[in-house]
Amino acid sequence: MFGDAYLAIIRFMEQGGDVLWLIALITFLMWTLIFERIWFFQTEHKSMVREATERWEGREERNSWSAHQVREAIISDASDRITGSLPIIQTCVALCPLFGLLGTVTGMVAVFDAMATQGGNARSMAAGVSMATIPTMSGMIASLSGLVGSTFLKRKVDYEIELFEDHLTLDH
Repeated sequence: MFGDAYLAIIRFMEQGGDVLWLIALITFLMWTLIFERIWFFQTEHKSMVREATERWEGREERNSWSAHQVREAIISDASDRITGSLPIIQTCVALCPLFGLLGTVTGMVAVFDAMATQGGNARSMAAGVSMATIPTMSGMIASLSGLVGSTFLKRKVDYEIELFEDHLTLDH
């Protein structure tokens, strides 16, 4: 059972060419980072907000220019921690279709090579065509799946940053 699935995956990866391995690596990295952000919100986020709020509430004076600068620094630090690896995730989402396009180009090169060396043998051209279409499809699917995850995270990050800013009151 497990061996059959493994063999099917290996066959699929071989049909797609070397670029498919890069798409798989980027997809793995992207989803690892998405799950890391979800884990952050489930475990560390509340304590981070509590610590930052206590640091702000511990100040005796909160109305001067310097107090506003301290508040902005606390918000900036918290925003960076809340955002985390979201820019890397969004970069991975954008890279997947580009690597799919690279796979298309390399697959078409294989088709043209087969046409030049074997005179348009349909069997040899079919391998190149699958090497051209599989990475394109895989890059798009990986990108769409990552788009769902990154959109969810982007909304969560924006909401939590806005909530945190509102949580740090200016009055004493």
